[in-house]
Amino acid sequence: MMESSRSRRPIERNIAMELVRATEAASMAAARYLGRGNKELVDQAAVDAMRFALGYVSMDGIVVIGEGEKDEAPMLYIGERIGNGADLKVDIAVDPVDGTTLVANGLPGAISAVALSTRGTINCPRQFVYMNKIATGPEASDVIDINAPTEENLKNIARAKKRNVSDLTVVVLDRPRHEQLLSEIRKAGARVKLISAGDLAAGIQAALPETGVDVLMG
Repeated sequence: MMESSRSRRPIERNIAMELVRATEAASMAAARYLGRGNKELVDQAAVDAMRFALGYVSMDGIVVIGEGEKDEAPMLYIGERIGNGADLKVDIAVDPVDGTTLVANGLPGAISAVALSTRGTINCPRQFVYMNKIATGPEASDVIDINAPTEENLKNIARAKKRNVSDLTVVVLDRPRHEQLLSEIRKAGARVKLISAGDLAAGIQAALPETGVDVLMG
């Protein structure tokens, strides 16, 4: 019996779902160390699982935003090539676990993330340690300005959401560097929700409706 050409054709997989599988693998590996108090084990397990899963994705990827430089291996380092070497050439940003301390302490809010884009289109500002961010829902995406004063941004967001500034809940990482920002948010009249870690998940919450989070800043 002859095998049809259709049956011999390689299986085509959706790359988005392949990335979901990579984050799922990292999450499940990290979960083995949930609440055990060792964030290094959490991170290492997630990195190993994500690297293994990404190695089978049909792409020629280069990590441009990762966990460090090559000499810090076995982390997913900047410049590392990822994928099976297929024709799709992409830049990759990875964070196997954003919130390793949360996982180590058995707390919610951690997330595993991968983003990719056409080769040469993701900027990696290596000289910067922190990035100033504003995240909010799509209804206010056109009215925020990273260079504008905090109060102005909050007023514009509230107007776009058809609410008062006093109704807004703003999530901020609880860090000494945010003392002035916290003062400005409270002076504007908005509520502050401080988190110890996990601002990536908080940023996603800010972009979605009915989460209790309106804005992420800092």
